[in-house]
Amino acid sequence: MAESDPKFDQAAMADTPQSPQLAEEAVIVPGDLKPKRKWGRLALMISLPLALIIGGVVYWRSLQGEVSTDNAYVHLDKVSVSAEVGGKIVGVMVKENQHVKAGDLLFTIDPQPFQLQLTQADAAIATAQASQTALASSSALSGADVSAAQEQIAFARSNLARQEALWKRGFTTKAAYEAAQHQVAIGQDALRLAQAKGQEAAAKLATGAQVPGVYPQVAAARAQRQVVELSLTRTQVRAPVAGQVSQASRLQLGQELISGLPVITLVADGTAYIEANFKETDLADMRLGQIAEIKFDAYPGLKLKAHVVSIGAGTGSEFSVLPAQNATGNWVKVTQRVPVRIVLEEPCPRPLIAGLSVHVTVFTDGRR
Repeated sequence: MAESDPKFDQAAMADTPQSPQLAEEAVIVPGDLKPKRKWGRLALMISLPLALIIGGVVYWRSLQGEVSTDNAYVHLDKVSVSAEVGGKIVGVMVKENQHVKAGDLLFTIDPQPFQLQLTQADAAIATAQASQTALASSSALSGADVSAAQEQIAFARSNLARQEALWKRGFTTKAAYEAAQHQVAIGQDALRLAQAKGQEAAAKLATGAQVPGVYPQVAAARAQRQVVELSLTRTQVRAPVAGQVSQASRLQLGQELISGLPVITLVADGTAYIEANFKETDLADMRLGQIAEIKFDAYPGLKLKAHVVSIGAGTGSEFSVLPAQNATGNWVKVTQRVPVRIVLEEPCPRPLIAGLSVHVTVFTDGRR
């Protein structure tokens, strides 16, 4: 068969008569499909921006009545423990991150020097007691010197009376009479001296109002012994609060400690709080007692209720080591942050570690 001519085929198809039904379908179907495409595109173009606007409005309204920040951290009270007496460490009873109770022994300092001081204090007490006994038994306090002086005066006065009678009769010399007078004067001086010594001895044995009935030297020696006893008890350093031990690596056997120098830290139990640094523009509606929600970066999905307990008295820059000096002429305004303390209203099921980052939302409209 001969190959068909394309031009002839197209002309034949054009001259071939078509049925009315096919012609109607050829005209109606394309007309029905074209408007549907236009309205679908228009609806899509309108609905997408409208959905974005509605979503934005809903999100904006959801943010009204609350302020939030992620510049917030968990804080716990930390107690620095130091030795109240100096000395060499002879025992370490704790290790890093160990939990201790209040009163638990942490470490000990060599007690031998203080035990020797205690022996010296006992000797000082004994010396003071012996001095008190000797002073109480002295002749000056017993009155013997006063009695002897009084007898000497009586004899001198009797001799003076005899010499005076003889002097009047002319049976003695003037020198003998004056010597008798001199003996009386000497006796009176001896009596006054004996009385003064007695008063002095009594004054040495007198007790003051602060320690009535106790010889002062004995009281001083006993007080010194109590000081040494206190120092001896302080060679055992105990935990002042319950908590977790930190920086225990500073405790090494044989290390010489200086009194008052912190060596370890205890992170106290039950003292956790949140310090959130809010922008100054967020404080307009913030009040004490408002409810807050806490989210932890370390524990995804964990949310805890809390409330505001205090708002800082100054911005963070005010309490910095080198506060900004805005009078230099190079001032640039920076939004300041104010520390706000927030405490939890419910126990946390996970450990609260000091320094953990949290996200804080405060509901300033009273929502819970």
